[in-house]
Amino acid sequence: MTVQPVVALTGATGFIGGTLLSQLSAAGSTVRALHRRLPSRTLPSLPGVEWIEGDLADAAALRMLVAGSDAVVHCAGTVRGARRSDFDRINAEGAARVAEVAAGLPNAPRFLLMSSLAARMPQLSDYAGSKRRGEDALKAAPKNLRWTVLRPPAVYGPGDRELLPLFRWVARGIAPLPADGGGRFSLIYVDDLASAVMRWLAADAGHGRTFELDDGHPGGYDWDTVLGAAARVLRAGGSMRRLSVPVGALRMAATANLAAARLLGYAPMLTPGKVREITHRDWLCDSHDFALATGWRAAVGLEAGLARAYGTQEHGRHDR
Repeated sequence: MTVQPVVALTGATGFIGGTLLSQLSAAGSTVRALHRRLPSRTLPSLPGVEWIEGDLADAAALRMLVAGSDAVVHCAGTVRGARRSDFDRINAEGAARVAEVAAGLPNAPRFLLMSSLAARMPQLSDYAGSKRRGEDALKAAPKNLRWTVLRPPAVYGPGDRELLPLFRWVARGIAPLPADGGGRFSLIYVDDLASAVMRWLAADAGHGRTFELDDGHPGGYDWDTVLGAAARVLRAGGSMRRLSVPVGALRMAATANLAAARLLGYAPMLTPGKVREITHRDWLCDSHDFALATGWRAAVGLEAGLARAYGTQEHGRHDR
């Protein structure tokens, strides 16, 4: 019988980390999962999962999290912020702290950082820069830490909140095209991303390397392709009107939203940096190197993923 690893997991209550937590539990792994105390939060009770209260600034909680683990998977991160410091506190400094604690153990566990394809272009936004700085902090850790970095592109699936508003518009018969709809990008379904981590754990490969991942679709996608697929899944053959959103309008809305966020103290998604990310014309990547290192392959195509993630909930919403 295969002995499952003891895994220390951050970000376990988030979109990607929560999916990974379920897969780890189902595989029989022992998982220590870090969580912040929130009054309204109910933590899932899963076999093999021990919840540890604390955050990325809590050194004692981090030591408790990683002590005795075979691997650390650092999924915690933030995609929202009004200032560079909002992103760096979690995406860069948080990664550095977890790596430092792991490297300080007598038998340092393997370490996987869930970064982002945005880290390839750190100049575009505070978010992208913070993800690159998190990678750099990990790479500067002591040599005894066997690290791997994964850079997924846009991730979608159940629980996603970034792409869900777009697909809700499609379900209503309107397809908003960001800017001119140009450029190409890769995608990955969240279950496939979690399975890539599972494969990394099993293969014990890829140390000291940074890998980009995608769903295996040759040449990635453009907005017309994605919106067309979404219309087939969510509209069931119904008509759809394309709505082009000019870059200037996006920038104006983003600037106003950022100013309001700084004044009112909320964490915005739409910022000038996010507009630069959205309108960047090359977010293509592929999983070739990771597949060679680990044997992993994505299993979920775009339309199947859209149907799993949004089909039932959006049709239900539409039919009521």
